[in-house]
Amino acid sequence: MSKESPKIDVTVNEIAERMERLETQLAFQEDTIAELNDLITEQNRELQKLHKHMILMVERVQQLDDDQKDAPIDERPPHY
Repeated sequence: MSKESPKIDVTVNEIAERMERLETQLAFQEDTIAELNDLITEQNRELQKLHKHMILMVERVQQLDDDQKDAPIDERPPHY
């Protein structure tokens, strides 16, 4: 019993067309990856900026809390 190899019935033109489609698809995927990378980079910058602002706001709130603790609780206003 001999094993026969499967018959391949593909023309050079069909292979060339498939290669062209694959190259086109690859080019679109590379463009998409580049766009996504740019978007992620921009979002990372924005996230870092927001993180810095949040740290500053937390520090300011802590300062306000500290200032409130130093103020006398039952002090009469100056007009009394």
